[in-house]
Amino acid sequence: MNKMSKKFPGKMNKISKNNFITYLLVLVLYIVIQVLLATGNVSSLMEGLLVPLCIYVMLAVSLNLTVGILGELSLGHAGFMCVGAFSGAFFSKCINGAMPDALRFIIALLIGALMAGIFGILIGIPVLRLKGDYLAIVTLAFGEIIKNLVNVMYIGRDGNGFHFSMKDFLSLNMEADGEVIVNGAQGITGTPHDANFTIGVVLIFLSLVIVLNLIHSRAGRAIMSIRDNRIAAESIGINITKYKLMAFSISAAIAGVAGVLYAHNLSTLTALPKNFGYNMSIMILVFVVLGGIGNIRGSIISAIVLTLLPELLRGLSDYRMLIYAIVLIVMMLFNWSPKANEWKEQVKEKYFSRRVSKGKGVK
Repeated sequence: MNKMSKKFPGKMNKISKNNFITYLLVLVLYIVIQVLLATGNVSSLMEGLLVPLCIYVMLAVSLNLTVGILGELSLGHAGFMCVGAFSGAFFSKCINGAMPDALRFIIALLIGALMAGIFGILIGIPVLRLKGDYLAIVTLAFGEIIKNLVNVMYIGRDGNGFHFSMKDFLSLNMEADGEVIVNGAQGITGTPHDANFTIGVVLIFLSLVIVLNLIHSRAGRAIMSIRDNRIAAESIGINITKYKLMAFSISAAIAGVAGVLYAHNLSTLTALPKNFGYNMSIMILVFVVLGGIGNIRGSIISAIVLTLLPELLRGLSDYRMLIYAIVLIVMMLFNWSPKANEWKEQVKEKYFSRRVSKGKGVK
């Protein structure tokens, strides 16, 4: 037991308990879905949503680090996902067959995280020094710029190396045996299909470990102090820009990893408005807001519910969107109503006091 746990045993126990519940939630859902898959009780359409479900959970958790923990609004999270997706897919397409599949995929994940994190730093350095909603404006523009750049980018490879153009693939001037890797609006075709549900859940666990440990670390407390009162944090010597960049770049890197997983779940990767546009960023933000800003477990639950609900209600075609809207309203009220929050706190206190009275609490 470290010094902090000796000094604040109840607090440390509460943090550990909350983290354990979050990990357990993901593990139980994974086991339940695996059992349903083994017994054949999952439709092919639902099975096809499992990897996207993992992607949305990672995106929601990573965006909550920026919106909930850092307190800054980002509207271009899909742009970081796009950077990770195309950088990881480009590497896999170039290296396919030259190394073991598992190693290639791991390196693609690292490249996607690195590239998205670098773009997060490049955007954050000039913007995070400012106050107000500048980050939201810049990230919104960044997402649209990245999507449009990818759609006019042509990259090919032949015996002489790589060729680049922003006109068309004919202007690459490759040899006859050359291969077009990035074909403008047609994207990247033939990315190895390495993604599956188990890998997605493993990446969710890694994302949670990174985010939750950051939140409860010294750096995380500094980040939250900046969110709560920037002037007070600055007055006690906290480097505002440093900690903001740390949170924002880690958030972008996790989004890049989600993008790599997304790219390796498709036969053709294209930069369309529906997958990397403004609407995708807004949908991820909806997951964060409905789950509770700053509530990592709530982001996981909202991403799962709002992703699977339309498919689960497919049989109720006439009432599906009505039920979906009602669920959105109920989730919003449950997470943001003062009485609901008061009731949840009372339930936690009763549960914890009951454990203590039975001798199961911290001694």
